[in-house]
Amino acid sequence: MARHRPLDEQVIVITGASSGIGLATALRAAEQGAKVVLIARSAQVLSELEQTIAEHGGQALALVADVSDRAQLEQALAQALARFGRIDTWVNNAGVAIYGLLPEVEEADSRRLFDVNFWGVVNGSLLALPHLSASEGVLINVGSEASEAVVPWQGMYSASKHAVKGFTDGLRIEIEQILRRPVEVVLIQPTAVDTPYPEHARNYMPEEPKLPPPLIDPVRVADTILEAAQHGGRDIKVGAMASANVAMSRWMPRLADRLSAARGHTQQQERPALQPEGTLHRPGESGRVHGRPPL
Repeated sequence: MARHRPLDEQVIVITGASSGIGLATALRAAEQGAKVVLIARSAQVLSELEQTIAEHGGQALALVADVSDRAQLEQALAQALARFGRIDTWVNNAGVAIYGLLPEVEEADSRRLFDVNFWGVVNGSLLALPHLSASEGVLINVGSEASEAVVPWQGMYSASKHAVKGFTDGLRIEIEQILRRPVEVVLIQPTAVDTPYPEHARNYMPEEPKLPPPLIDPVRVADTILEAAQHGGRDIKVGAMASANVAMSRWMPRLADRLSAARGHTQQQERPALQPEGTLHRPGESGRVHGRPPL
């Protein structure tokens, strides 16, 4: 397995760095001595995070950008290079969610989700690749077990994560096998993670959403990402349920469909929806790694 620079010698770019997996990854990377570039829409959270990392002796650069806008992301990349001179690892982590039956979800919301979840990965990947080639670095795309399995009530999210896997697999073949660039392309596929993901989602359900248990700690995903930043990889499942759900979808698809449908109710809390609009079209500014516990 390839080895890359140790974390304390790396410059790491993380999109979606203001909450959840992205925030956990930024904090863990900074703790281990990496220079961290923080990209998200939430300006206040990023500013506070940059200051917190500096106060603990780390180096961070907070850059406000919407990953769906390639020009914004390109400007952020230029600022990162001006500050640190190179990029060793780029983590495409930013993502948004929708809870709702597919026939009920408005097209504008579905397109916005794809703009962030899919085109944000495309934008980040294609902008970062020349610089990762120069540093012989690692491109890490955060997918999901839903890149191969499907979650009801989250059909459009599942579709976007399938698209991320297809793009990542195609890019890996072209970069590693055809163009022979010295970049490793890695897909991280976590199971359900205890982050603010449900409360940030655009919600069409009358109930407040939640993720189906069991949930894993986002720090576990962050550590997997940082391990890949140093040692590379290919498709990396995080959590036993990710491997189990993907295997069942692959080898027993009809049974997987029935079990997935039967678990649909586990995504709804026993209380009314609090903020149905979520953060699909606006910054969240929650600044939390973990989600709120359901009632």
